[in-house]
Amino acid sequence: MNKRLDRRKQYTRMVLKESLMDLMKEKPISSVTVKELCERADINRSTFYTHYADQFALVEQIEDELIQDLEKYLNTVNFDTEEETKEMTERLLEYLASRADDCKTLLNYDGDSTFQRKVTLVAYRFILNEQMTAKQIDPTITEYISSFIVNGCIQMMKLWLYNNMDKSPKEMSLLINNFINKGLYGLSVK
Repeated sequence: MNKRLDRRKQYTRMVLKESLMDLMKEKPISSVTVKELCERADINRSTFYTHYADQFALVEQIEDELIQDLEKYLNTVNFDTEEETKEMTERLLEYLASRADDCKTLLNYDGDSTFQRKVTLVAYRFILNEQMTAKQIDPTITEYISSFIVNGCIQMMKLWLYNNMDKSPKEMSLLINNFINKGLYGLSVK
């Protein structure tokens, strides 16, 4: 009996997540109501409230699960050298590509999102802390450089997702790392 209940809970949560993601493709989370979410999921409101406080709690859980999954994925790579940093960036792009639909929805191209802030924190932790230390950059400007680089990278990744990943993760990784390490002058002109 307990196993059956767990499956029902899993199913309910899965349907609610899918329904919310579908609704968020149509409008921002602030415009989504619990009523329409429950109608889309074919779940009654009392069932919804046994799982989540509101639609914002549900989207936060979706974001947190994606971030945890992303961190597990990135933890498998060492990134002490520039070559390993390229690999880290490529792996991040591969992960985004594997979850492109969800990431596009949560990154919300038209504005800032909590998911974008969470991805930014992951990027700071995984990529920049090591690079800034390795390059022995003046600590009084590290925060500015990090902000410039990470936010630029996030915007490039969002654009890449919204351009239907018109370049491979490897090509994008090379482009991003060239911007970071060589700036505009390091790019070849066609």
